[in-house]
Amino acid sequence: MRPEIDQVVRLIQRKDSKSLEEALDLLQKTVFSFSMKVCGQRQDAEDTMQEVLLRSVPYLPKFESPKGLIVWLYKVAKTRCLMSRRRSKFAPGRELSLEELMPDRRELERLSVENGINPERFAIRSEQAGMVRAAIQKLPAQYRIVLVLRDMEGLTDEDVAEITGLRAGTVRVRLHRARLFVRKELMKAREPRAGRSIGAVAAPAAIPDQPRPPDVRRCSRNSRTTSTSN
Repeated sequence: MRPEIDQVVRLIQRKDSKSLEEALDLLQKTVFSFSMKVCGQRQDAEDTMQEVLLRSVPYLPKFESPKGLIVWLYKVAKTRCLMSRRRSKFAPGRELSLEELMPDRRELERLSVENGINPERFAIRSEQAGMVRAAIQKLPAQYRIVLVLRDMEGLTDEDVAEITGLRAGTVRVRLHRARLFVRKELMKAREPRAGRSIGAVAAPAAIPDQPRPPDVRRCSRNSRTTSTSN
């Protein structure tokens, strides 16, 4: 779990406007990072971040547990991303079937030899990180979300199950299939192309690492309005 969520909980418990602004600043980075991995498009990720923060402000003081807060935030962000209309440039033209997700026997044998290949260890350089992003965006949304939450956000199977509404056993099955697919895609990306060496593969565009800041004044104003109406 992200360490900044502990700090967010401490800040919102102070119940003053300055602490709320600091908490929102931390939350915007967390939600934007998660949304970029799931949505795949910057505009969708920014829209998701804005909507999640605006919706969360009235409820933030009620959270005393970092785990409860992050699970709730990711659940709202996941729903918003799934409703996004834009498609990632890496996304396939059609949804992949389960059979297409799974490597064949020869690929499984190769993966067992190359078992050190995984998104965490492979994403060292920028071009390698781009390969990982491209592979993840090819996954169907229900598999991509599980992989992002479990392997990239560091949540437990139980946390992922709560966010997605799946059973923990289903989470593990989908995670296994998603990992195999990503490893297969990474191995394909490492293979020399016709007339080109691995080192000649063009690097993708840089990752947009900073979201546009949310309108904190609007968030705070909505919070006060909600509190008055209650």
